[in-house]
Amino acid sequence: MSTVNTFYRKRAIRYPLTGLSLLGIIAAVLLFLNNFWLGLIFSTLFLVIIGVTWKIEDDTYHSTEKQIETLSHRVKKVGEEALLELPIGIILINDNQVVEWANPFSTTTFSTDSLIGMHLFDVSEELQTIVHSENSEPTIIKVEEASYEVFYNKEEKLIYLFNVTERVAIENLYQTDKTVLGIILVDNYDELSQAMDDQKRSQLNSLVTSLVSKWGKENGIYVKRIDSDRFLAVFNEAALAKIESARFSILDDIREATAEQSTGLTLSIGVGAGSTSLIDLGELAQSSLDLVLGRGGDQVAIKQLDGKVKFYGGKTNPAEKRTRVRARVISHALRDLIRDSDKVFIMGHKMPDMDAIGASIGVRKMARMNDIDGYVVVNYNELDGSVTKLMEEIRQDDELYDQFIEPEAALGMMTEQSLVIVVDTHKPSLVIDERIVDKAEKIVVIDHHRRGEEFIDNTMLVYMEPYASSTAELVTELLEYQPKTEKLTMLESTALLAGIIVDTKSFTLRTGSRTFEAASFLRTNRADTVLVQRLLKEDIDTYVERAKLIETVELMENGIAIAKGNNEIAYGSVLIAQTADILLTMEGVVASFVVAPRADDKIGISARSLGELNVQVIMEELGGGGHLTNAACQLEVESVDRAVERLKEVISDKEEERGM
Repeated sequence: MSTVNTFYRKRAIRYPLTGLSLLGIIAAVLLFLNNFWLGLIFSTLFLVIIGVTWKIEDDTYHSTEKQIETLSHRVKKVGEEALLELPIGIILINDNQVVEWANPFSTTTFSTDSLIGMHLFDVSEELQTIVHSENSEPTIIKVEEASYEVFYNKEEKLIYLFNVTERVAIENLYQTDKTVLGIILVDNYDELSQAMDDQKRSQLNSLVTSLVSKWGKENGIYVKRIDSDRFLAVFNEAALAKIESARFSILDDIREATAEQSTGLTLSIGVGAGSTSLIDLGELAQSSLDLVLGRGGDQVAIKQLDGKVKFYGGKTNPAEKRTRVRARVISHALRDLIRDSDKVFIMGHKMPDMDAIGASIGVRKMARMNDIDGYVVVNYNELDGSVTKLMEEIRQDDELYDQFIEPEAALGMMTEQSLVIVVDTHKPSLVIDERIVDKAEKIVVIDHHRRGEEFIDNTMLVYMEPYASSTAELVTELLEYQPKTEKLTMLESTALLAGIIVDTKSFTLRTGSRTFEAASFLRTNRADTVLVQRLLKEDIDTYVERAKLIETVELMENGIAIAKGNNEIAYGSVLIAQTADILLTMEGVVASFVVAPRADDKIGISARSLGELNVQVIMEELGGGGHLTNAACQLEVESVDRAVERLKEVISDKEEERGM
């Protein structure tokens, strides 16, 4: 307002009026010289007109000035009124975050007589955090029961608070009322019900339906049975939060209730959330269910539209399948894919173990049985221990050894018709060379690990069976349904058997009837158990290193044993895993973790349990994965001690979730 007033006080209109007056005087003088009466008349009229004009200009000026002064006063008064009375909090602080001035609304907001002189930390810790933050975006904070949106002007050191309680309440209502879809699958229902008579099957159906319906009613979920082993659940985000807080108790209810009837049914639940589109929710729910089944069932996966996935359950080992139908179907599908390819490239995970190499050799044999060239991709710089001994045996077989190639050679040989088969892993970040996966047009995954969030995209065929002891077992079963144009050689059978023996710890862990059937098939094909023992022998130095690792063990009250290696020594992944296995055999140990540096400058953690603690979910929190009783991860941290700290934090969080 003062700018307008100053501009107006210049009275620029007076300059042309003055000029006009001078011209009028000159004109009057000239007329007087030529004609007295004409000059007199002109002068009289001119003086009257110019006088009136000047009078109007002067009156207008004073009138406008008075109006401006009145308006300025009113605006000033309104500004003061707005500053003091509007429902907007304004706080002025100094360089030391001490309040220098605050309007009445902000004082009322923080329920105090006066904020002046108080340190911002004493007013609100959240406000002090906002002041120190580099983020210039508005932030919402809670003050008692109200919500306020905070804007901070760094230049003027001014804090503005706007009451957005109603807006936040509406947003929360919208979020909690968003639709969520779930698909509930009864695991192994068909296999279990086949052996029942009609009465028992009906009783089992009634029991499962009753438990699921009761659970749905208690939590505000509409549940509809859409098949003998499948339910559709429709609910909202509020109901989802409620059942998440109870950690999907229906999983335990079904398991315990059916265990009493010696049926042992479990549930797999896929949930789709985070979208307003029912089509998207349905696809997310089905994708979540596929993820759960790939991890062995008896658990829940909640998948959001942005790809984030949360898991619950997974407390039991996956039940072994009682039929080979799936193995036969997968084997025939794989046969067709191999025959439609010009070359087959088989690749395991980084730092391959005996299972990865054995399975690769078995898949390469499938390609041979279908008259297609198969190549095993290896990085010779990553081989150690028993795998090195196996490669020494393979070197003596020229035909087999020629089929082992480095990643660079594979990339040069690949075409659009080439088939890439990934074994013993399903994570692109863990394969020997990610470029091969990126370049491949056709990809197959064969794995026995529980499926994680990270997965190879654009796969044509996936054979993941978490019940299996090893990938070598799965490959052995697939080999049985391939054309009998060639028999397995002694070395090929031995490599597959070695993979099974290593992963089962000589048939003591994760071993089912199918494991022994696969081993029997390999023995029939001349697998040499003596050679297996020779391959798995270790030297004295390795034994001593393992003993030194065991010597560092810390046994926690909950039966968890943690051993850690020396920061200055790089330990092999096999040594770390073997140490974890041995710790698990100790009295009072229910789960073991070995933390040690690796050759790739990462800190490796190998985890084992007897089933009471799910080490898979612990390792997944740290970026790894595996099985309920056998898992691992690699951390990019500065030291072993830091890795142990992170491990203990995750263990503590998981125990709190389990209510331990």
